[in-house]
Amino acid sequence: MRVLRTAFLLTALTLFLVIVGQYVGGRNGMTVGLGIAIVTNAFAYFFSDKIALYSSGARPVSREELPRLYEVMEGLAAKANLPVPKLYVIPDEAPNAFATGRNPRRASVAVTEGLLRLMNDDELEGVIAHELSHVRNYDILISSIAATLAGAIIWLSRMGFWFGGGDREDRDRGGGILGILLVIIAPLAAMLLQLGLSRQREFSADETGARMVGHPHGLMSALQKLGAYNKRIPTTAIPPATSALCIVKPFFGSGTFTSLFSTHPPLEDRIAALREMSIASRR
Repeated sequence: MRVLRTAFLLTALTLFLVIVGQYVGGRNGMTVGLGIAIVTNAFAYFFSDKIALYSSGARPVSREELPRLYEVMEGLAAKANLPVPKLYVIPDEAPNAFATGRNPRRASVAVTEGLLRLMNDDELEGVIAHELSHVRNYDILISSIAATLAGAIIWLSRMGFWFGGGDREDRDRGGGILGILLVIIAPLAAMLLQLGLSRQREFSADETGARMVGHPHGLMSALQKLGAYNKRIPTTAIPPATSALCIVKPFFGSGTFTSLFSTHPPLEDRIAALREMSIASRR
């Protein structure tokens, strides 16, 4: 079901791109907008891991420094038949973690110092399994495709606003008003579809991670702790641009967008889904 929802959201973004591109400049307008979006997002796709790690101050750690982290990661990577990602630690008291990298061979997992101090072994295993699931599910690739489509939609809508869309007869019949609506509605719709996709990937990573470990209890407990502590401890290292990668939404010490515009589903919903998964496994 989650795979179908992901496919639906990607298809909706694609169709929306076709509609906006057709309005702005027919096939040529759509092609130009998509081309520009692909170029800009290709850079992010190939270099986003380095940008995310550098901007958060993450430093690589060796087995000698953190044998506990390596033991958990190597055990889970062996279960999932994946290469062991590069491991990093972020100097931040707020507990959090994220995975990045465009494929399993180039993956990295970063955890904060606060997370390592807060989590017991079962909870740490649940967190690492969640992050490793993002790698296994190629979520960075899926997110990059969504970003490309959303970026093209936003770019085309702005181009349509400044240069007009459709033919002259369309504009005479109110196409100008349609263009104004397009520049307002199209970016918002693209963003909401992209956020919906991001939320689906979080649910999928929770489910895949729980199956990787063999039970959801460690991840459920970890999410409860993360939710409680991230309401009290502002993050000092992870920038807002990287927050979408994190296992839970970081707290920046000030007001944030409402849940409608959050890249993460509510923690209560994620925990409830894991609890239902646990109940179903005992039936």
